[in-house]
Amino acid sequence: MTQHFDLIAIGGGSGGLATARRATRYGASAAVIESSGLCGTCVNVGCVPKKIMWQASGAMEAIHRAGDYGIGVSGAELDWATLKARRDAYIQRLNGIYQRNLDKDAVTLFRGHGRFVGAGTLEVGDQRLTADHVIIATGGKPRWPAIPGAELGIDSDGFFALEEQPRRVAVVGAGYIAVELAGVLAGLGSDSTLVIRHQTPLRGFDAMLQQGLMEALPHGGVKVQPGFVPARLSGEPGALVLEAEDGQRLENLDVVIWAIGRDANTQGLGLDAAGVVTDNWGNIPVDRWQQTNVEGVYALGDITGQMPLTPVAIAAGRRLSDRLFGGMQDRYLDYANIPTVVFSHPPIGTVGLSEEDARAQYGNAVQVFTSTFVGMDYALSDEKVRTHMKLVTVGDEQRIVGAHVIGNGADEMLQGFAVAVRMGATKQDFDETVAIHPTSAEEMVTMV
Repeated sequence: MTQHFDLIAIGGGSGGLATARRATRYGASAAVIESSGLCGTCVNVGCVPKKIMWQASGAMEAIHRAGDYGIGVSGAELDWATLKARRDAYIQRLNGIYQRNLDKDAVTLFRGHGRFVGAGTLEVGDQRLTADHVIIATGGKPRWPAIPGAELGIDSDGFFALEEQPRRVAVVGAGYIAVELAGVLAGLGSDSTLVIRHQTPLRGFDAMLQQGLMEALPHGGVKVQPGFVPARLSGEPGALVLEAEDGQRLENLDVVIWAIGRDANTQGLGLDAAGVVTDNWGNIPVDRWQQTNVEGVYALGDITGQMPLTPVAIAAGRRLSDRLFGGMQDRYLDYANIPTVVFSHPPIGTVGLSEEDARAQYGNAVQVFTSTFVGMDYALSDEKVRTHMKLVTVGDEQRIVGAHVIGNGADEMLQGFAVAVRMGATKQDFDETVAIHPTSAEEMVTMV
């Protein structure tokens, strides 16, 4: 027997769940197909458990710096097993909440691997499903290097499965995942090395953020190994050896973490049967309406190769259901000016164009304002970690097209500034805003 729905989402991550739940609120029938845990990468092996580890690392930093304020702390030790157990229990509770939300919104959940047998027809085990609208939201998966011995390492998913804290670890990669994991491990007391091919990490970010991060990483205990192109991994845990193409070696490693990127999770979906095409990188191209090349088949989230961020997938999915079932014919997600944060030490917040991209687009119409300072977090500390800020403006009216911060509090302060940038705020709008003193955020409205 074939079951029919108005909408089916393949993938029970944030994007698929958000799309289906919004659809049923408009009275549509909706289903989600998921072969593993609900909530996808973000909740299970991504944003949420990573943020918990980042906060644990921050707690350790606060303990170490307590002496700056005349507070004596001794005997502070990390119990990795307790931290992992409490983190995993929290994730399990979240999975239960997501399941109850599906039930509350009358979304049907099919457990198993979904695959196309036609444009609007799917199979899950021995069940056949049809839908007027099918959403592909299966996310991404960690990329592994094609070098001898790669299997001796672990990926970012494997990081969350570690039962013991690694004593000495190398994190290979230059993106935000690599930066975050290296910083977390260093903050928790591991000997952590960030291994990068070029001279700076986060090479797609504004140059100020790259340089600011390079200044900050040693303060957080992270060693950086630039110009290192891995060629092979050998040995065993505790005695792993990572070798580079030019002969450089990192020895006596407990763990090597591959954080070199993520690939679209399209295996086994039967895309050919539906006629859905992928690009040269395996992503599924879509237009502004999240429409693939096949009518009635959509894709959103990491699988499209556009802004692999959980809130982006949620926003795209909700807008899609608004359009399909809510009568909002012009509803779609504008991918410009989407803010993002890197949970490094200190964190990075960025929205809009980098200075380099702005100059490429607007040329001499670009004017930049910057500020660098030591925040009050370090007022009584012998160690001074600098905060860096930049506003990128365009035209005589100095419309702000980019805002970039690296420093304590950047993760929380950026949201409000992102609203201003999206609304087309100018430098004068910022200047006319009375500063909140003494804060780091006040520098964003006092730059000259």
